[in-house]
Amino acid sequence: MMRSPNYTQQPWTITYSEIIDVRSPSEYAEDHLPGAINLPVLDDTERAKVGTIYKQVSPFEARKLGASLVAQNVARHLSNHFAAQAKDYHPLIYCWRGGQRSNSLAMVLNQIGWQVTVLQGGYKTYRSYVRQQLDQLPAEFSYKILSGLTGSGKTHILRQLAKRDVQVLDLESIANHRGSLLGQEWEMVRGGEDGAIITPQPSQKHFESLLLKTLQSFDTSKVLWVEAESNKIGQLHLPPSLWEHMKQAGCVEVQLSQAARVEWLLQEYPHLATHPELLKDKLEYLKSRYGRKKIDEWYRLIDLKQGQALVGDLLENHYDPAYRR
Repeated sequence: MMRSPNYTQQPWTITYSEIIDVRSPSEYAEDHLPGAINLPVLDDTERAKVGTIYKQVSPFEARKLGASLVAQNVARHLSNHFAAQAKDYHPLIYCWRGGQRSNSLAMVLNQIGWQVTVLQGGYKTYRSYVRQQLDQLPAEFSYKILSGLTGSGKTHILRQLAKRDVQVLDLESIANHRGSLLGQEWEMVRGGEDGAIITPQPSQKHFESLLLKTLQSFDTSKVLWVEAESNKIGQLHLPPSLWEHMKQAGCVEVQLSQAARVEWLLQEYPHLATHPELLKDKLEYLKSRYGRKKIDEWYRLIDLKQGQALVGDLLENHYDPAYRR
């Protein structure tokens, strides 16, 4: 008698040997279940090819090609990834929604003898869970907001608190952005002239997955510290429920002299001094607000390597007025 996989709509209540996302690499990159690995049964090129034949030739021909490609990919995964798995291996498998891709792998693994569970409704079931949890979970916490002008070291203070076992929700770390015009995160690399590369922000969906995972790791009976943010960090939006509770929370303000803030910002953003053209490109976005004359003044300070004067002027004319609005 042919064995069938198990099906669930609540996989987060059970621990699995492994979580396998069988979608294409681009789908996986946009977002995936926490801890999932990507073993695509169709890669992006193959999926596009099958889709084209489905539309331009016939569904029957597309299914034939799709089955052939899936079989080849499953065989490769069996020879590589699954070859060393023990008899008690128990994976969770999911695809986008319909279940064709997840079942294509699940049925084979199940027939081998492994206990396999398929996420019914696929990734869409998981996304519904994330949205529901992010709507409800923020209300369970008591928040304390750390505020202060740009350059007052709020993020540094919170990270020091986290090292002392204080609950800190580091939104800028999760969003991979420091929350301002110049806030893109950089990664220092060895070799080459630049020595640094811009690291991208996660997608909105993956940001929400990471945020939910972080919130679920906290104790709701303890205060949760958060840095004062707008409802948008770089290109990412905070969930409305979290944003509303942050706005209602009590604040502690960090106060620091402008001179100290300038020094701190020069220390925290060294890559902008070594990449003047990038800095100019970012400042160009402010032309409509401050006019060509002010932008050219900033450009001149950049060309003259007058970092302290530039940062001081940006604080006085851009960051501090924006904070006080």
